[in-house]
Amino acid sequence: MKENMLDKLKTEIKSLQNSVLKLKEHFPIKKSGFTLDGRLVGDIGEIVAQELFQIKLYEKVVKYYDAETTYEPNLKIQIKATFKESLTYNHEPDYYIGIKLFEDGSFKVIYNGPGKYIYQNYQHRKGIGEQLLLFPIKKLEEISSRINDNERILIKDDFE
Repeated sequence: MKENMLDKLKTEIKSLQNSVLKLKEHFPIKKSGFTLDGRLVGDIGEIVAQELFQIKLYEKVVKYYDAETTYEPNLKIQIKATFKESLTYNHEPDYYIGIKLFEDGSFKVIYNGPGKYIYQNYQHRKGIGEQLLLFPIKKLEEISSRINDNERILIKDDFE
C-alpha cells in the first residue's frame, strides 16, 4: 500500500516538474524561476502582473522589487501573489501589486498602488516595515479601493 502511494507521489512530482519546464519555456524572463521550493506562486504572480500591467520584470533579483514601469517615471514595484486569504508585506515599497490566484487558473488584483498606504493603515502593527507580515486580502482591497487612479500602475491597453 505505502509503495503504491509513493509511486503516485512520484508521478505527481514528475507532472509538476514538467509543468515547471513548460512555464520556463513560455516565460523565459523567469529562467531561474518557477521552482517548487516556495517561489512558484510568486513567479506566477509576477507573470500575471507583467501580462496585465505596463511593467517589465527584472531579469535578476533586486532586493524588495520585482519590476518597474515601462513608462516614465520608472516606478519600482514589489509584486506579491497568493492562493490564500492574505498577502505578505515586509517593507514600504514604492509601489505594490497584490494578486489573488485561484485554483481554476483565474486571478484577481487585490492591490495596485503606492506601498505607503498599506504602511499608513498598519503603522501601529509591531514589525511593520521591518519583517515579513501577513495582511488580510479584504483589508488590502479596502485600502486599494481608496487609491486614486492616477496613483495606480497603468494597465496594458488591451486589458482596459
